[in-house]
Amino acid sequence: MALQEEFEKTGEYFFRWRSYLPLVMACLFIPALAYFRHPFARPGLNPAWDLGCLAISLIGQGIRFFTVGFVPRGTSGRNTLRQVADTLNTTGMYAIVRNPLYLGNFIIWFGLSLFIKSVWFTTIIILWFTIYYERIIFAEETFLREKFGAAFLDWADATPTMIPRFKNWRRPSLPFSWKSALKREYGTFFAIIVTFTVLELLAGLFAYGKLTLEPIWIKLLTGSAVFYLTIRYLKKKTKLLVTTDR
Repeated sequence: MALQEEFEKTGEYFFRWRSYLPLVMACLFIPALAYFRHPFARPGLNPAWDLGCLAISLIGQGIRFFTVGFVPRGTSGRNTLRQVADTLNTTGMYAIVRNPLYLGNFIIWFGLSLFIKSVWFTTIIILWFTIYYERIIFAEETFLREKFGAAFLDWADATPTMIPRFKNWRRPSLPFSWKSALKREYGTFFAIIVTFTVLELLAGLFAYGKLTLEPIWIKLLTGSAVFYLTIRYLKKKTKLLVTTDR
């Protein structure tokens, strides 16, 4: 099999399972916490560091939120069976970087990896996601090139793959939709808070031999749970978050 076909085949596989494959990497966090973080656990230092890591991950969430609030229906979806694109997104976040959602995901996981306080572990996460998203992007862009031809090539020539070029910003064709962004990203936000809270619990267990949580994490978990359940109810049981063009 030629390297191009191998990249595309691997990318299609990763694309199909892209919601679950990162969870394989998540399993590494438990031994990493036990081995790396314990020697560096110091009362008074961890809360600031941990909240800083959370802030980095929430920047990634913000990129995702800002991106999906502008995109039309039929693009930037969570489809897994096949590539889907009714139109080619070239404005808004897609004007400054070709893969803003993957950039957001990468920053989320980068923040999580920093929680461990290990250069080696963060390096492993960076390398994994570099290879992982490289293959997915290769498969997606093969599809987009075949479907949109010259329009895709012109956009790709002017737009970086993962490192934003802010001067390229172009106003999106649609206004920002809070409804669309909320109903598509509320789960990701809740997952970030839950993941950090679990890491906090495990860090306390490995460092001090007991499950402990700072009050700030209890408040964050409680608030995010209320937010998640509220948005989920509105999405499933009402029409408040219904949009016609998203």
